[in-house]
Amino acid sequence: MIVPRRVALRSLFAVAVAAFTGGALGRIATRTPPGAPSGAPRGSRDPLAFDEMYGGHRIRGFSGPGGTPAAFVDGRPLHLMRCADGGYVSPIDHYASCPTPLAATRAAVDELGAAPLSRFAAAHGVHTDPTGGSPRGVHA
Repeated sequence: MIVPRRVALRSLFAVAVAAFTGGALGRIATRTPPGAPSGAPRGSRDPLAFDEMYGGHRIRGFSGPGGTPAAFVDGRPLHLMRCADGGYVSPIDHYASCPTPLAATRAAVDELGAAPLSRFAAAHGVHTDPTGGSPRGVHA
């Protein structure tokens, strides 16, 4: 029996989608949950972990992939950059290097005041809101 080309291509596509979905779900199932120490031995503490209310915002941080710091302000990601002096800066407050990710996140919250963090603050560099909002990660 000869299989039409269209049926063969549909079958190949279905197999590819199933393989991709299975691989993606496997990575999600084995991923460390946010806030949990990444790859740290049981019983040890993540040196970059913090979770507190500061300046009216909930700030959280932990070791991300490869030990890079991950920081969140009210659940929105805050991009932290490593400086040559070993400190950290964010797109919100990039004028002074802070010694720790917690200090850099607090400096960003100090700059934000009561304003919420913009969704553009997770990207590298300073972006302006296309709706005409303020730059520097502040979203009015």
